[in-house]
Formats: sequence, C-alpha cells, structure tokens
Amino acid sequence: MSKVTARAWEEVREGDDLEGFSLELTATRMVLAVSGTQDVYPVHHDPAFARAAGHADIFLNTAFIRGCLCRLLTDWIGPDGFVKSLSFQMRKPNLVGETIGVRGRVRKKGPEGRVDVEAWIETALGVTVAGTASVVLPRSPER
Repeated sequence: MSKVTARAWEEVREGDDLEGFSLELTATRMVLAVSGTQDVYPVHHDPAFARAAGHADIFLNTAFIRGCLCRLLTDWIGPDGFVKSLSFQMRKPNLVGETIGVRGRVRKKGPEGRVDVEAWIETALGVTVAGTASVVLPRSPER
C-alpha cells in the first residue's frame, strides 16, 4: 500500500529524493498486468515465445512501466498535486524474477508551483528505464 501525504511547493528542495518503492516481478504480477492493459502480445506472458523472439524471458510492458512511474509521482505529490508531463526511455527489459526499484529526485523548482523531477526504474543490473517529469504542487496556505 502506498503512503500518500499532501506536499506543498515550499517544502521541496532541489536534490530531494522521492520516496520510491520496490516490486518483485513475479509471473503472476506480469500476466495480470498485461491482462489488465489488454496488451496480450506473447513476449509479455509466454516465456517460450519471448525466448524464440530473442529475449531472455518475459518482460514488463510499457503500460506497467508508465504506471510505476506515475505511482511514484502521484504518491510523492499527494492528492492536491498534478502531473503535467512524463516521458521515459526503456533502455533494458525488466524481466520476470527481477526486483525493480522505482526512484526519483527533484531536479529543479520553477514558477507557479512547478517541479521538474528525474525518475527511473532500476534492477540489480542498473537503470533500465530513465525519465523526466514535471509536476505542479500547491503553494502553502500561509503564503
């Protein structure tokens, strides 16, 4: 279960780490993910097909990766924040059996409550997904 708290722009400092999370990539989790997103291409749920296609095993689909990064951001910004943009590059596959860490860091604070964030997914082998996002946080009521 994610811990969600309200966050104001004034509380944030450049270089702050976002509280991330880890997930074990079980076959069940991955099959449910592709089922839920209706991305039934066999490389995401059929190990024999994935290997015949030249992959080491089944791997996460784009929607699951996007969902992990969005969860990182929305958990961090809280219920009053807004994700303005998110982009990412999938550099290496996230394979069944691995544990992924979803992490982030504040890069820059801007005007109108804007905060630029770097976000990534990593495994024991390094960064597999690298991204950037812009979020908007509310101002503190005292200001």
